[in-house]
Amino acid sequence: MPSQQPSHQHYHHPDYHHLVDSHDFNYLDSHYEHFEHVHQVHFDHLDQDVDHHRIDHHRCLRNLRQPLRVRLHHLPQVRADFKAPKLRPDADENLGVFNSPYYVAEVNAAIANMSSSTLKSKAANLAKIPNFTWLDTADKVPTLTTYLADAQSQSSKSIVQIVIYDLPDRDCHAKASNGEYHIADNGVANYKAYIDSISSAVSAYPGVRVVAVVEPDSLANLVTNMSDSHCANAHDAYLQCTTYVLQKLTQCNIWLYLDAGHAGWLGWASNQDPAAQLFAQVYKSATPNRVRGLATNVANYNALHAATPDPITQGDPCTDELSYVQALGPKLTAQGFPAHFIIDQGRSGQQNLRQQWGDWCNIKGAGFGLHPTTSTPDSSIDAIVWVKPGGESDGTSDSSSSRYDSTCSLSDAKQPAPEAGTWFEAYFEDLLTNANPAL
Repeated sequence: MPSQQPSHQHYHHPDYHHLVDSHDFNYLDSHYEHFEHVHQVHFDHLDQDVDHHRIDHHRCLRNLRQPLRVRLHHLPQVRADFKAPKLRPDADENLGVFNSPYYVAEVNAAIANMSSSTLKSKAANLAKIPNFTWLDTADKVPTLTTYLADAQSQSSKSIVQIVIYDLPDRDCHAKASNGEYHIADNGVANYKAYIDSISSAVSAYPGVRVVAVVEPDSLANLVTNMSDSHCANAHDAYLQCTTYVLQKLTQCNIWLYLDAGHAGWLGWASNQDPAAQLFAQVYKSATPNRVRGLATNVANYNALHAATPDPITQGDPCTDELSYVQALGPKLTAQGFPAHFIIDQGRSGQQNLRQQWGDWCNIKGAGFGLHPTTSTPDSSIDAIVWVKPGGESDGTSDSSSSRYDSTCSLSDAKQPAPEAGTWFEAYFEDLLTNANPAL
């Protein structure tokens, strides 16, 4: 996956273990009476939708803001068993996060190839931590249907986390993650069919909550990389397709987070206002919609909070993801966009690793980071999540590959590396060894 602009970029790991271990639900307790009312109205409506085989979009969209806060506060705190806590002892529901069977299978296959008992133990612990399922080709959408059915069959209700990632001429400013569709070859129509299939799957399981990150890198590239002819040519298609996502995925059981790059990309002072304006433009292009906010640091390595900013962040007012969302939030609000965030910390356990902040490919020395939690340092941050499946390659270092990106051959990139999305065993073992907190 590409990233990022200007050439400067990166960080240092914070002492944030109080975040990981916190079980402070005072905020929820103090507001529970309001949450309980919204929560019940929402579920009564879902039941009615099922009974009448319809979805009253306007009604569910009116309740978008608070119900999602309730839903995401059921994400698991970091504990040995990773079970989701209830809102409080008398809460009527306990939502867990569905753990991707595909990723668990990848990890289990890796364990089978390991000789170190220590690494095997760490990997077994890791397999219990949920991350997002990437629908990066249309042929993976039936897997979503299977997962939704599995989640529905579980005794406790679940949140299924997905990444929508199949734009035509995807990855316009890099090559490592080029996709299956092309604008010149019916790409927009093919993409709409892909979204239609996701919409049908979500509609078929209204009792399962879905949290979706929408198209990593796409809108951020439209903010900063229009001098690249590939991005300039993709501009209209990206906007058309993203609007279509908002138009089609309006079910009461889904929440959307548009991808917003990261601090070292859109956090630069000159990029913040144009980014807020573009996100608001997209948001207003299809209203009402199910957009909750933005996802940041997807598949990247930045710290949530950098106690000591890395020198390569010099000149950027946002030296970590916390400062980034705090800077961008008011600008989004001013533009009429909901300023809520989820932040990927899946590979952010170690800092001060990159030669430039824009380096993004299989960074040497990286480790698994802060575990998924809804105990966050700012009320605008709904959750810390793991979006990138750690162990899957960012891109190949083979210069003969059609998807080769020179970033994957830089001195701070682990090599030799396989194609993007392919399992990278040596890198996975490094992530386990360097995990912070330790697994």
